[in-house]
Parts: sequence; structure tokens; C-alpha cells
Amino acid sequence: MDVKFQDTQANTTKQLNSSKQTFHRKPSEIFSVAEAVVKILEDMGVQYAFGVSGGAIAPVWAALHQSSIQVLHFRHEAGAAFAAIEAYFASDRPVVVFTTTGPGITNALTGLLAARWEGAKVIFVSASTSAPQRGRWAFQETSAYTMPCTSIMSSGQIFHYATTVECSDELTEISRRLALGLVQPGGLVAYLSISTNIQTSLLTTSLPRVTLSETVATASEETIAECVRLLTEGPFVIWVGFGARDAAEEIRQLAERTGAAVMCSPRGKGIFSEDHPQFVGVTGFAGHKSVLTYMQEYYPLHTLVLGTRLGEFTSFWNSTMIPQRRFLHIDIDPDVPGAAYPDAKTFAIQSDVKEFMKELLKHFSVSNSCPTGVTLPRPELDLIKPCTGSLVRPKVLMDMIQQVIVEGSDAVVMAESGNSFAWAIHHLRFTQPGRFRVSTGFGSMGHFVTGIVGAALVRNSKAVAIVGDGAMLMNNEISTAVQHQISAVWIVLNDSRYNMCDQGLTLLNFKGVDAKITPTNFVEIAQAMGADGIRVEKESDIQVALEKAMAASSPFVVDVLIDPTHIPPSESRNQSLISQGAKTIIN
Repeated sequence: MDVKFQDTQANTTKQLNSSKQTFHRKPSEIFSVAEAVVKILEDMGVQYAFGVSGGAIAPVWAALHQSSIQVLHFRHEAGAAFAAIEAYFASDRPVVVFTTTGPGITNALTGLLAARWEGAKVIFVSASTSAPQRGRWAFQETSAYTMPCTSIMSSGQIFHYATTVECSDELTEISRRLALGLVQPGGLVAYLSISTNIQTSLLTTSLPRVTLSETVATASEETIAECVRLLTEGPFVIWVGFGARDAAEEIRQLAERTGAAVMCSPRGKGIFSEDHPQFVGVTGFAGHKSVLTYMQEYYPLHTLVLGTRLGEFTSFWNSTMIPQRRFLHIDIDPDVPGAAYPDAKTFAIQSDVKEFMKELLKHFSVSNSCPTGVTLPRPELDLIKPCTGSLVRPKVLMDMIQQVIVEGSDAVVMAESGNSFAWAIHHLRFTQPGRFRVSTGFGSMGHFVTGIVGAALVRNSKAVAIVGDGAMLMNNEISTAVQHQISAVWIVLNDSRYNMCDQGLTLLNFKGVDAKITPTNFVEIAQAMGADGIRVEKESDIQVALEKAMAASSPFVVDVLIDPTHIPPSESRNQSLISQGAKTIIN
């Protein structure tokens, strides 16, 4: 196994204007800690704050409403956090999540953990119990007496940076640390816990200006030269992940100049056009057999891995995906390269993917373009015609979503965990980055039934979520979308069951497990909250329903009655579970 080489010798810097913090108040003007915190957030580029209020966070909530930050009051704290993730990816600006004490904090934790996994920049602001009332059973007491503060309210596995604000003098250091985290590459999930009495305490001095420059890690000239040497030894394949989303043009140029095949993770769909003749397919969960065909028949010497962890749903740790000689793994996180395949030879390079690709391209000029003339294996497009049956086949629905939404609009498409993202990953095809979102790491149900609100708000255009009936019943923000007239569209795969669980448990030979859901009419629910919707009971009605949804000016639900007997392309997940021991023993 090669020794990993973490390259941080060369760096590029650029000024991050939004990190400049300055107060425009006169030194003699008096304002509260709550107002000061909101001002810091404004100066750091925050435009949106999502959350659920309460008495303990009232001063901060009021200060947010008096600022330039747009405040959306959600129906559940987890929904606010999921929406903040998608608002960040739609805007590339940090988003605030606010909650009150006690259950407000614990409700938000699932969404905040998802933000950490997804690499979003989210700043969580909550209340805590005032010092004089701690240990006295205050309502929703939030203190070391009642909460696991060491694990929840400190920097660690949930938060990159967390602090409890005990006095106004701390704000200078807090603002410095927040700004530093925001200009670092990758995600930032930060947490400010502010007791109610501190929120209303007054500042007597203004905060200083903080100016920071963003440092982008790039590979040294020696490392680039070694990568060039390895990549010119023979055929190589490019494996594209979500972390390479800003380098789409550079990846296309490298592929076309070298003739390299390209494959992508489920989260990386569209970064390299899925219609390109050099695209061999999606890897991992619900991926394409053409990828394994390529690896088995063309057997590349090296694999250039760009911005993916190669985790379970991207690779299933399949040994077929290991190249003849080594991985060249580029990632901004030095802990990523080599982790998924610890026994494979890995040349690990810590770098921003876009900066790395810019430097690499200098050694592969257009004049050295090297078309292979070889026809690479491609994902199969098995189009089937709609029929007049009583229930909708998921594959037919995906084909129509491809035609009406993917090809007929510029809407971002999101797929919820479950059978929804299995069908979408396998069948939908994207030719541009930023059009598809899925969570195959943390994979929480409820992420996109609520996240769609943040994406549609920031984009100020249509966003479409493909979701299951289980997720839609668990946690949605239709009411929030109606209140703010956000152009969100939910397409519900309604089969009256947690069908990934139902089908998967059957395949794993577990009997008698109940995964059924009482039949639900989601159009009636949507209309009761002020949205619009349409129910699809047969395949011939799908196109009209989708077109109506895309033309609607208000939030819209398409409730599709799905045939539950069709098995999604998720057999690789079941095989992975079996390999981990998740199968009953047959006597």
C-alpha cells in the first residue's frame, strides 16, 4: 500500500468580502446582545433564518425580524434545519437555524447532523436557561443539570464549533471564530447557545472589524507532476463525487482531452453530463451495471477520485471498483482518501478539487486531445409505454418526470430516502450540475419533503421533491410553503407502505413484519393547508398532472398511486446488508 501524501504545500487565497464584520452604529449607541449577534450574522452574509420560536429565544427572534435577514417560521425544527441545508446549497451562503430551549434543540439535532454529513454551512442559535434559574426545574430547562451539554453543546461530532454565550464580552472572539469557520473549505455547523437574560443584556462597546481571507488548499507542482505521470501511464477512469460540483467544466475538459471514462456517485449526478458518450454510469446504490462492465472489461490502471468519500452507497466497498494500480484521491478533507478502501494503493492529495483540476489541465492541452475511438459501455435506457392499468409503475413515472421536469424545465429535483431515491438515481438523467439533490450518507427521512422549501425559496423558482408517502406523513412543510407562497412541488409515491423496508425485509427472509401505512389522500391534506394538488390513479394521467404542477403558482402536491409490487434497483443495498449479517438464518 502506498504511503498517503497529504499535500498542503501550495495554497491560493482570495478575499471573502462577506466575512468583513463592522458595526455601523455610533460607539455611544446602546444595543443588546441579541441585536449584536444578528448584526454579526448579517455581516457574515446570512440572508435567511429558519426556525421555530419560543419565549426563551424571543429577543433573538425579534432582532432577526428587525434585520435584513428574511425569517421563516417553520412547523418543526428538523424541517427548518433540512430547509437550511438546501438553502445553503442553492445560495452558497450560510443559513441560520433558530430554536427555543429543551425540545426545540433536540428536535433540530437530526437536521443539524444531516448538515454536518452534507457539508453545509449552517449556524444554529438557540436559547438556554438563565443562570439564576438553572437546577430549579425551569420550564424546558436547558442547562448542565438537564441536558447532556458536553455532547450536545460543545464542539465535536455534531458541531464544528459550539459555545455558550455567558457575557457580551465574548462576542468579539465568537465573531472571529465564526468568520474563520465560514471561510474554511468544506462545511461548517456552528452553535451559539444564549441564555435569555444574556440576550437582553446591553453592550457598551462596538465590535471590531474582522477581515479574513479564504485559503484554498491546492496541490504543489511536484504533486501535480506526479499525478500527470501516473495518469499518462495508461487508461484511467474519473470518479466524480458531490465535492467536485464546482469543477464540472474542468472535469469535462480533462475527460475529452484524455479520452478517460467518467462515472459518478449518486450525489454527483449531472456534474458530468449523463448524455456524454464518455459517461459510463452511476456507481453504488441504484447505480448502473455498465459501471461494473467497464471496470471488469476495460480494467483501468488508475482511478482519479474527485470529491467523494467512496462510502457504502457510492461504492459498497466492491473490490471490482479497485483499479489495477492505485487510486489518485483528491479531497479537501484529509481524512477521506484511503478510508473506504484501506487495503488499496492510494495516492492521497488534500486539495480543493477545482483548483487541482485547473493545475492538472495545464499538462493536458487541447492539442494533445486523445479520443479513444472505443465505444464505452453506457447505462441502458429501457423506455416503456404507459398503459391503462389501475396503478402506476414507478419506471413510467420516472420516464415522465424526465420528459416534463428534467428536460422541460430548469427546476432542481430532490429525491427522498427510500424507494424514491432508488428510482430517481437509476432512471433520471441530468446534464448539468446543481439539478439533482439526494442524501446517501446520513439519509434521513424528511430531509427533502422539508428541504425543498429552502431550495425553492432561495432559487425563487420551482423545486421538485420526489418522496414516499411515509416521509410525507413523517415531516413536511406544506403549510410553511403556503404561508410564504414558495413554488415547491411534491411528487408522492403513494403505495401505502414503507416499501423499501417491506420489500427489503422480504428479500432478507424476515417474515411477518408490518410496514403498511393506512391509505392517505395527500391532495386533500394539501388543500386543507391551502395548497393545490392532483391525484394520479393511472399512467395516462401522469403527464397532464406534472404539467399542471409545473404551471401552478402555489405549492402543489402530485399524489401518485404506485404499484407496490415493482422492485426498485436497490439489490446492491440488500447484498451489502447480507454481507454485514442482516439476514435471517434458514434452518
